Amino acid sequence: MWMNEESDQIKCNNPISSLLSVAKMDLYATNPGPIDDSVLYDQDKHVSASVWEGQERGALRCHEHTSKLDQWTLTSKQVELVNKAGFGYLRLIPAISLDNPLISALVERWRRETNTFHLTVGEMTVTLEDVAYLLGLAIDGEPVIGVTYTTCEAVCVKFLGKAPDSGYTSGGMVKLSWLKETFSQCPEDAAIEDIERHTRAYLLYLVGSTIFSTTTGNKVPVMYLPLFENFDQAGKYAWGAASLSFLYRALGNASLKAQSTISGCLTLLQCWSYYHLTVGRPKLNHDPIHDSFPFVLKWKGKHSGPTANRDVAFYRKSLDTLKPSEVEWRPYTNINQKVIPQEMKNILNLGRSKTMLICFDKAERHLPDRCLRQYGIQQTIPEDVPRWERKSRGVDGGIDLSGKMESELSEWSNRRLHIVDSDEKDVDESEYMHWYFRITRKLVGRPIPISSEFQRMNAALRDIAHLVDTLSTHGMDDQQIYSVTRIRYIAHECLSDQVGSSITVNSENELGKRVRGKERVRRKGMGKRKRRDDPEEYTVAGEDAQSQLCDTTMELDAVEVDHSRLCPVPDEIEHSLICLPPADGDGAQPCDPASTVHDSQLCHVANNVDDSHFRHAAKRVDHNQPSLAPNECGSQPSHAPTEVVQQSSLETSNEVARKNDYGVLV
Repeated sequence: MWMNEESDQIKCNNPISSLLSVAKMDLYATNPGPIDDSVLYDQDKHVSASVWEGQERGALRCHEHTSKLDQWTLTSKQVELVNKAGFGYLRLIPAISLDNPLISALVERWRRETNTFHLTVGEMTVTLEDVAYLLGLAIDGEPVIGVTYTTCEAVCVKFLGKAPDSGYTSGGMVKLSWLKETFSQCPEDAAIEDIERHTRAYLLYLVGSTIFSTTTGNKVPVMYLPLFENFDQAGKYAWGAASLSFLYRALGNASLKAQSTISGCLTLLQCWSYYHLTVGRPKLNHDPIHDSFPFVLKWKGKHSGPTANRDVAFYRKSLDTLKPSEVEWRPYTNINQKVIPQEMKNILNLGRSKTMLICFDKAERHLPDRCLRQYGIQQTIPEDVPRWERKSRGVDGGIDLSGKMESELSEWSNRRLHIVDSDEKDVDESEYMHWYFRITRKLVGRPIPISSEFQRMNAALRDIAHLVDTLSTHGMDDQQIYSVTRIRYIAHECLSDQVGSSITVNSENELGKRVRGKERVRRKGMGKRKRRDDPEEYTVAGEDAQSQLCDTTMELDAVEVDHSRLCPVPDEIEHSLICLPPADGDGAQPCDPASTVHDSQLCHVANNVDDSHFRHAAKRVDHNQPSLAPNECGSQPSHAPTEVVQQSSLETSNEVARKNDYGVLV
């Protein structure tokens, strides 16, 4: 055991430094990150903080409705109008069964501070290039922005020719079911005006089911309808950039602690994962459709394994231990480039644009410099991400958001001026990885369960308590004696908070005397106390008896210490016994708590101990009490007798470590 080996070599001038150094090194090695929070400054709001504390939220509810798209029947004229509007490829999007646990695990790795996934191999993200390849949507063009609405009737009458009943609306949103029931069948001999209305309804349903799906699950805002008034004009919008902005915002919201749902184009997210990561990738029951565009069609059809019976915890562990060999940085290079439309090839360079993506009030940064390896460029340390205000469209209707998004619109208009490239040759990516591991969240799930970590921590506290209890103070100066005393007190107080054994106190008055006049360290977050009549709990007299079980505080002053009151502690202490503290001013007895550890009880030592308890202890000592002679230090106090009950032994830290052997990513 490392503590026993160190105890043989401890010098009086620095008795505890080795202990603290080893503990600090162990904490650094197992720290999930970030060590440097200058990048991930919202860690306390992130879902990974809750997961680390054992607060599971389960799989997210995923809102997407691609399964009902095939219930629309489009005429040839409608298909022509859909193609003009820029959605000719999106309407081919397959109805893929969403893997909610996989999506949920990916969300736990998403960081809204950088709009990237923080993985063990570095940062990755869904880029504009991915949107172009997977969905076939335009990533260049006019920003998708316009006027907001708080009611549906007027805008629906204008662009669809009729308005839904009040039961199909909610504020400025309309139910998808009303659109499908009313407009899914367009007569072949319909007038051009009716064909356009049916087509606008289909486009609203299409975007509301896929790229702009909301957390309501069954509604879509009518604010998109005016953008479909002229189909040629609709084809000039950057729908791909808007869909990515919407997805970024949805991922950022879902990554917060309190969220339980996610929206946006989850088919895009899941297929991106299938292409770039082997984790969760299913096996196809057919030959992959590499010669079809968009590339999301590769995953159309039935899959087999390995997604069955895999939960969030499984995928979380897989991502926590992700290896470089399980990542494909450039998965599209082996696909036949001839199937890519020429108009799409002409704008692919904008996939590396460092710009602002816009979808009405949702403005999100596209930061390709943080994932250069996805473009075949060696990764260097990226620039700092400027913080930006995430705006909302508010509750007022009839507002043109262009006036509220001037700076964001300016960034988008300059998108061609900020194409990321690298002129550096032979970049050493080890420098980047060294920087990255300091600023990232390395682990989401704990390598071992919280209960085992409590047991391990308790065993370590026992080792510390044993070391300071058996440490001789001979030859120490006042400050060193104070330091040893403080550490002894902290260790025993922590252990007393976790005690779960039987102790019987015979003298209620005697305990009351010892409690009075002393500062009490009250623990926050304590578990519910058991009732006094519980046979497994100890009987105490007084509200704070538990915190007084082991009072090893030596009544010392940091400046003036009466060394005649100190005595050497025997080398061997019977750890199977636990005793109550003696009266004020008497020598201290070491104590040993039980091995029972409750998961809800973690002792935050440093923040809860008042140093004045030690520094001013001498002022509270009753100097009329006789001091003990050195040969009386180990004897029983002369006051009222105390019944000592045998305790169950607890494993040492080495024994716990052997049971809980695990590997931690560094």
